[in-house]
Amino acid sequence: DGFDDFIIGVKNADVAGANSGLAYIVFGHDGPWDDFNLADLDGSDKPAGVRALLDAIGGADAVLFATPEFNYSIPGVLKNAIDWASRPAFESVLRGRPTAILSASPSTLGGVRAQVHLRDVLSATLTPVYPSPDFLLASAHKAFDEAGGLADEATAQFLQRYLSGFIDWARKMAAADRT
Repeated sequence: DGFDDFIIGVKNADVAGANSGLAYIVFGHDGPWDDFNLADLDGSDKPAGVRALLDAIGGADAVLFATPEFNYSIPGVLKNAIDWASRPAFESVLRGRPTAILSASPSTLGGVRAQVHLRDVLSATLTPVYPSPDFLLASAHKAFDEAGGLADEATAQFLQRYLSGFIDWARKMAAADRT
């Protein structure tokens, strides 16, 4: 499937350089997200998958969300994970954490509506999103070569510039927070 190829390609590519410090937290439909009782969001006894997610985000310098678009929005599993990561309100591991968004879709729009919705969701968690032109992978099911790389060189270069710019922006944000 094009989106899975996109995630694996981004995760395995050395697009920003070996010393970029970019780490990846990859989860998908096989995670425990659907089984969590959202009424327990503020409880102290978090499910193991939630604790792992909170630890991963809390230990990251920045977060990169890569999402498909489902029915003009983000997948429910992603929203559920963000709901868990957003607690406690206004003091969560997402607050102030530099974030970027990638999207992919079989449509010609590349997931633009998912990106807009995800930005709205992240604004409620006080999560800054990289202020750059969006990276939208349209026709994702046709975007990869047989080796799993992006078939279009211009798209691959744009992705590299996007991720490099994001890393630079995240480092500047971290430096500004230290001053």
